[in-house]
Amino acid sequence: MSRQYITTAIDYPNAAPHMGHVLEKVLADVCARWFRLRGDEVRFQIGTDEHGTKIQRTAEKEGMTPQELVDRNVPIFQELYKDLNISHDKFVRTTNQKDHWPTVQALWTKLNDAGMLEKRSYTGAYCSGCERFMTKRDLVDGKCPNHQVEPEEVTEENYFFLMSKDTENLKNLLTKNWDGEEYRIVPKFREKETLSLIDQGLEDVSFSRPKSSLSWGIPVPDDDEHTMYVWCDALTNYISGLGILTDHAESEWWDDANVTHVIGKDIARFHALIWPAMLKHAGVRTPDTLLIHGFLTSEGEKMSKSTGNVVVPQDVIKKYGIDPLRFYLSHEVPVGRDGDFSWDRFAELYDSALRNKLGNLLNRVLTLIQKDGGEVLDVEKFEVGSDDKCWNPEEEWSKKDTNYWNTYSEAFDDFKLNSALEIAVNLMVISNGRIDDLKPWSLSGPDKVKMLSAFAEMLRHIALMLLPFIPETAQRISKQLNVPYADKMLDNDFVITDDMKQWGSQKDWKTVGEPEILFPPIED
Repeated sequence: MSRQYITTAIDYPNAAPHMGHVLEKVLADVCARWFRLRGDEVRFQIGTDEHGTKIQRTAEKEGMTPQELVDRNVPIFQELYKDLNISHDKFVRTTNQKDHWPTVQALWTKLNDAGMLEKRSYTGAYCSGCERFMTKRDLVDGKCPNHQVEPEEVTEENYFFLMSKDTENLKNLLTKNWDGEEYRIVPKFREKETLSLIDQGLEDVSFSRPKSSLSWGIPVPDDDEHTMYVWCDALTNYISGLGILTDHAESEWWDDANVTHVIGKDIARFHALIWPAMLKHAGVRTPDTLLIHGFLTSEGEKMSKSTGNVVVPQDVIKKYGIDPLRFYLSHEVPVGRDGDFSWDRFAELYDSALRNKLGNLLNRVLTLIQKDGGEVLDVEKFEVGSDDKCWNPEEEWSKKDTNYWNTYSEAFDDFKLNSALEIAVNLMVISNGRIDDLKPWSLSGPDKVKMLSAFAEMLRHIALMLLPFIPETAQRISKQLNVPYADKMLDNDFVITDDMKQWGSQKDWKTVGEPEILFPPIED
């Protein structure tokens, strides 16, 4: 058994959560669920980044304190993730002075003792939307590419993290190793983007702001006139949630685990460069994998309130349900690439894949089996069909094994999640083609029951493969099939065993349950 620690970026709660937040959390949740299902021990953490200028200014506009603002908004994020069945074990809040602050302050002290922090005056272009100083090469036509506004020029005294010292070290970390450690970036092309940034030359990073400019944050140790800037505060959540650098550290989840950070491409450089450098100089090992996802557009355009094309996650859930949203994002957005949310495409995928290929197949098979008494026969070894339409499903499954469960597992292990999901979808297509071709309703007696039992067995495998993606639906399918392990499928310790992956392995499975509609028709 391996130990897996998986995290996402922490969300900024100055406004309501959007579809970008949902994309990231669903991606990480699918990975975490797969790790558990293959038998790994898993710790899954998410959270909120609650300090900074944006929070401070938003609170002022709304006539409340920053603490009141985040206390109002954070539960909205938590409720959404609960609705989406995000299976996290820990939710970190950076305003938590008991759990988060001790690690942050200890990390700052270690970096200072290592000679990696320097206090000096600085003039630069500051983007309040990004919460960071920007260089000329970061700007497009003099504007922040993310917020389309010109940064304000700011002159102030800051503490700086001397990252320029680590140019060669960081390059070695990504291409070979840095003191025996490697930081794998997935997908591979994102690694090349990071290396190009290193080749352009690394600059020192602003690590604090004067309290007169930013009062809402964690005070710098031994300097009450300065507030920690985003990097040492926010990035540190990945280890503060484990109590690293404190007397109550759960070090086994960092030192003896495979650590995966799931983040968006807009903050990849900070995780690929600043974070590993901070950890190394603090004497903490670097993570193992940086899994970078792309952006989500709306009808082919960037989501924007001004254009009116913002998709509200709760609206999608209200109309289609939780699992259809999880299915859409997993099916339509390959890991690392940008994806698009289209209401028309959502409706098309809901009807074609979920209602027809999956829901109708299950309903047809169960209805036909129930008409013949509801019995499921041992499907391990038999042949069904007439001479011209003969089908030996066990033999076919064995031949195709490397193209089904083995290929499915390999796709997951390479973080090719949509490829793994496509295997389950292809099995739906195969099964629908088979049932139309062989016409089991035209048979009678043992041959009919045998054939329908084979289709039920195929649905059993499909449900298992769908479990990381659409967990509630996968369990509903299995309960309707009445497979022996159905009630346990959503337990954190449920494992898809090698036996479950074998054709006809469930010898205690004797009958099926009553069919129920999985995906009802949606009215416009």
